[in-house]
Amino acid sequence: MEQENQSAPLSGYRVLELGNLIAAPYCGRLFAEFGAEVIKVERPRTGDELRQWRALRGDTSMFWYLHARNKKSITLDLRRPEGQELAKRLVERIDVLIENFRPGTLEQWNLGPEQLRHINPDLIIVRISGYGQTGPYRDRPGFASVAEGIGGMRHIIGYPDRPPVRTGISLGDSLAGLYGTIGALIALLHRDRVRREREQRHQGAASPAERLGQVVDVALYESIFAVMESLIPDYDAYGVIKQRSGSLLHGIAPTNIYPCRNGQWVIIGGNSDAIFRRLMQAIGRADLADDPRFAHNPGRWEHHELLDAAIADWTQQRTMDEVMAVMLAASIPAGPIYDAADIARDEHYHARGMLETHHVTIDGDTPTPVRFPGIVPRLEATPGHTRWLGPRLGEHNHDIYAGMLELSADQIAHLQELGII
Repeated sequence: MEQENQSAPLSGYRVLELGNLIAAPYCGRLFAEFGAEVIKVERPRTGDELRQWRALRGDTSMFWYLHARNKKSITLDLRRPEGQELAKRLVERIDVLIENFRPGTLEQWNLGPEQLRHINPDLIIVRISGYGQTGPYRDRPGFASVAEGIGGMRHIIGYPDRPPVRTGISLGDSLAGLYGTIGALIALLHRDRVRREREQRHQGAASPAERLGQVVDVALYESIFAVMESLIPDYDAYGVIKQRSGSLLHGIAPTNIYPCRNGQWVIIGGNSDAIFRRLMQAIGRADLADDPRFAHNPGRWEHHELLDAAIADWTQQRTMDEVMAVMLAASIPAGPIYDAADIARDEHYHARGMLETHHVTIDGDTPTPVRFPGIVPRLEATPGHTRWLGPRLGEHNHDIYAGMLELSADQIAHLQELGII
């Protein structure tokens, strides 16, 4: 495993994660999956609340085991001066700091960007918050659920005659974590490129005025807004406010879910011109394939109810397997709607390494084999690896405090007695 880590694409980079729950930890998880040394700071005694989120049995949730894989857990009370001093010593030795506290919290703890830049001028600081570090809403508390509302997503999810609904996952948090990772990697590429250019010119290290670190400011609501496609351009250009359309994709047809004979639902996308013709021929409706009204998408959307009814009439007379056999033979994008059990037994997930089996202790003393998601994206030469699942609270205190910071056993014991670590 150690050899695998040395060849990992982010091996040699060190990340300090100060976050809690989902957004910042998701960002740190991506770094850890591809070989960075991620040091996760947790509150003494209680740790990250995610440890108990969705824990249906036992003391530790599967969500934690997944989200904290490959990370090192240390305990540290950042609210106390002694804890802040230890954090500053860690900052001297890291490349990226990730946090998702309300704006101003790091500054209250004497750990704001300006203070940390004096310690490490090349530090990349990822700050994830509800509304960003600036603007009139910066001080509002913000969760992903709220961000999905103000970012425009909740308004369009669901059916037009019912209230808006959520997607069932913390999508805003995961998107913010992704943007945090992307931003940090862009900043690291810039930092390292400038360093190389200076070395090639034999200019030596940068002066403090030429610091290469920067803040990556990620807002939850902006992470949602960024994936809302042409929501605002359509409003300005056409005066259109996008509304909830259920399982339809507004303005594009035919693409929907359709019932099968065995009570399952199939998703079929026949919304390009060529695919539409193949779809209609496959379901025995050559008349619709040849109808000039449906040659292009605007006409198909105008009559999307007619087309959906024709497709549904065909699918509901067949089982899912029968429908899929016809769709695949005609090279039409289609697929079933999976639940967890379907995913767990799907051969493609297994073939692609998207289901990893690890042994965890749920309750009692006997380890249980549990499948976890594989690592995305797949890199050909330097893929990510799961070296370990989420660690015990403070499992790496000795590794970091005695090893990296070179504290003595007496110093560590004293900090433990004070509740600092």
